Amino acid sequence: QVQLVESGGGLVQAGGSLRLSCAASGGIFSSYAMGWFRQAPGKEREFVAAIKWSGGRTADSVKGRFTISRDNAKKTVYLQMNSLKPEDTAVYYCAADTKSLRITTSDIQYEYWGQGTQVTVSS
Repeated sequence: QVQLVESGGGLVQAGGSLRLSCAASGGIFSSYAMGWFRQAPGKEREFVAAIKWSGGRTADSVKGRFTISRDNAKKTVYLQMNSLKPEDTAVYYCAADTKSLRITTSDIQYEYWGQGTQVTVSS
């Protein structure tokens, strides 16, 4: 069983930055993929970024602005968000995929989810 707790969300002006953190407990953190997803009001949940020991992936919509990283010693994954835009406003969730061999952008592959943290970008 894996537990995930996100932090770092908040209100920021357009062009600003935030760093989200997701602390994990349980399982062998270094072995599984960690992902960030987001869901805006009235929209489906969408992939943002993911990272595994083999590398990382970032959605085109945030490429060049968001960076995912992980600290296996701290069992924590981060999402550094720069040049934020109002359309980045959403609840951001971290998730763990303990089974896939490769990074996946599909949320159905992720078995464990955090409670979410709100990010609001004002114009």
